[in-house]
Amino acid sequence: MRFVIVLLFVIFQSNAQVALDTVPNSRYFEDQFYLGLSYNFILNHPEGSNQRNLSYGLQGGIIKDIPLNRKGTKAIGIGAGLALNSYYSNLVADISGDDITYSINDDITRSKLETHLLEFPLEFRWRNSTAEEYKFWRIYGGIKAAYILGARSKYDLDDVSEGFNNTDLTKFQYGLTLSFGYNTFNLHAYYALTELFNGNASVNGETLQYRPLRIGLIFYIL
Repeated sequence: MRFVIVLLFVIFQSNAQVALDTVPNSRYFEDQFYLGLSYNFILNHPEGSNQRNLSYGLQGGIIKDIPLNRKGTKAIGIGAGLALNSYYSNLVADISGDDITYSINDDITRSKLETHLLEFPLEFRWRNSTAEEYKFWRIYGGIKAAYILGARSKYDLDDVSEGFNNTDLTKFQYGLTLSFGYNTFNLHAYYALTELFNGNASVNGETLQYRPLRIGLIFYIL
């Protein structure tokens, strides 16, 4: 009798395992490469300063997908990538020795601050995908940390072009992210929780408190 009970238990367990293995929405991973293009808004301008030209951002990297449920509709995404961001305005940065000074000049042809970053996105991911369906709706929200590898300020005035490596920035940056869309094309937004400058930079006695807001498109590629 004991043998029969053990045999029935083994058969039941085997059938249950087969049933789980044949579920079409079984656990799966959506590791993805991503590419993004954005327009960079500058928030918290000092008095007299304004944004000019096309301030753009480029980003790219890979995200590791960690499903949280059996159907794979909820997951955590952990990634790493590189980004380039430019900010154009009438704020002019100049350097003399080790001292960086800032002024507002409406006569300049162009003034740009450009940053190169190593980024680490962390996302909570919801999507209505399946293991067989690669076109689906998604909402990805989270936080992105970044480290500025290098930054450069440059301006053009009266046929004179000056540029230098800017060290007045906050090296460690982080902010909130949100991506929403269908299939490959998705809207993407990033709102910085840290200020771009490190607190030592000022113009006309006012501390520079630039805070980036980036809005654009992000493309996820399996």
